[in-house]
Order: sequence, then structure tokens, then C-alpha cells
Amino acid sequence: MRETQYLTNHFLIAMPGLEDPNFFHAVTYICEHNDEGALGLVINRPLDMQLGEILQHVQVEDIQPEARQIPVYLGGPVQQDRGFVLHDPLGDWEATLRVTDRIGITSSLDILAAIARNEGPERTLIALGYAGWGAGQLEQEMAENAWLNGPANPDILFDTPDEERWKTAAASLGVDLDLLSGETGHA
Repeated sequence: MRETQYLTNHFLIAMPGLEDPNFFHAVTYICEHNDEGALGLVINRPLDMQLGEILQHVQVEDIQPEARQIPVYLGGPVQQDRGFVLHDPLGDWEATLRVTDRIGITSSLDILAAIARNEGPERTLIALGYAGWGAGQLEQEMAENAWLNGPANPDILFDTPDEERWKTAAASLGVDLDLLSGETGHA
């Protein structure tokens, strides 16, 4: 029996033919993947919203002007009313899922309050919602060639402009998405 390869700390890069509107041209960072399923955040779907709106909604005070302008992303189609902060370094927050030695995903308010005061982690990506897969579902999608996957690059995750993340993530794997057709077939 073949050993299952878990994709924690990998990018899932939507193939050009993936037409699901939730994932069309998406780059998803996989935060956790095990035999029970997978959880990830789409990292290239900025919303028409800044962090200031969320901070007001959750009644965080003492908000520095720069913090108000931080973009917020649509992390996926599941629980879009729930916020997540992907961050580097890990730090010590109330509710953090450790992804790597440096990267975590936190869902508690203490990290938002710290970001509002400019005392948060060095690099962050703030998202509403997440992408989730049940047991075996992601493996099935991988077998159907819906996704490219490869090790995540923190520079793409945090520093590459949103509109460049899809092609840059694929290029980091040696793939030029412009050369791939959305059609599947046989030679």
C-alpha cells in the first residue's frame, strides 16, 4: 500500500481548467492535512475590505492608522464569518495551529489586538473563511489533476503581490501556467 503524502505547508495551485468559482486561479496554503482531511487558506483573493472594518466589528480599540489599511482576504468558502491570521513568526497566542517552526494560523482576538497596536507578528495574512476537505477528498482532487502542489514559499505567501501569486507559485515549481491547457486528453 502506498504511503499517503500529506500536504501541510504546501501550496495548492489551481490548474487552469479548474472552473469551481471558489478556486479559479487560486493559490491555497495548506495549514493542516491528515487522514481526517485538510484545511487551507486561499492567499490570492483580496476582499474589498481592510482590517479596520473587522477591528471595529470585534470592538478592538487602540487601532494604529497603518493597521486599519491591512488587506483582508477571502480564505475560502467555509465559515466566511470567521477570521484567521496566517503569520510568521509563531509567537504565543491563545489559539494557534502550528504549521511549521515559524508559521502558524491563529483564530483568537489577542493577535488582532496586537496587530492593531503594531505589535503583531512580523508578517501576516488575514483571511475570512477557509478551504476545507473531508477525509480523502483532497487526495481524490489531486488524482483528478485539479491542482498542482509543491512546498510553500513564505516569500510568495507574505510578500508577493496578490495578482502575481498564482503564476509565481507555479513558476516556483518549474511550471508555466500559460503553457498549460485547461483541456485534458491523451497523447
